[in-house]
Amino acid sequence: MSRRRGQDEKLEMLRRVPLFAALDGGELEQVGRHADEVAVPEGTTIVTQNATGNSFYVILEGRADVMRDGQRLAELGVGDFLGEMALLEDLPRSATVVTTEPTRLLEMHRRDFSSVLDDAPHLARKMLAVMAHRLRDADEKMVT
Repeated sequence: MSRRRGQDEKLEMLRRVPLFAALDGGELEQVGRHADEVAVPEGTTIVTQNATGNSFYVILEGRADVMRDGQRLAELGVGDFLGEMALLEDLPRSATVVTTEPTRLLEMHRRDFSSVLDDAPHLARKMLAVMAHRLRDADEKMVT
């Protein structure tokens, strides 16, 4: 496969991820340049609670469980992202995430993540909206 064709396929894949849907072509190319696709088998720990975070992930295919202190909090699937909190706060991971089936991820390292957010502020706003929704859901679960 040619490098250009591979890059075009990667951009098309990124375009289908809701988090990146509003990005223009140049911003999408920047995400593509800074992100690597990673395939992992079922049962793989993507991030570990209380560990230092160095990467942000988007699930391209597959599923994963979010666990805190051994308790399942949520299930993530295609288009969901994880790992952003540890990078934004520069604090340890707040949960463990383990794949529940073979999973393809997009991985972006800390420096690249910051660079992309600086150059695509509406991406940062969209991430904040998702994070606020997650917080609201967590609050509601605590009340019930």
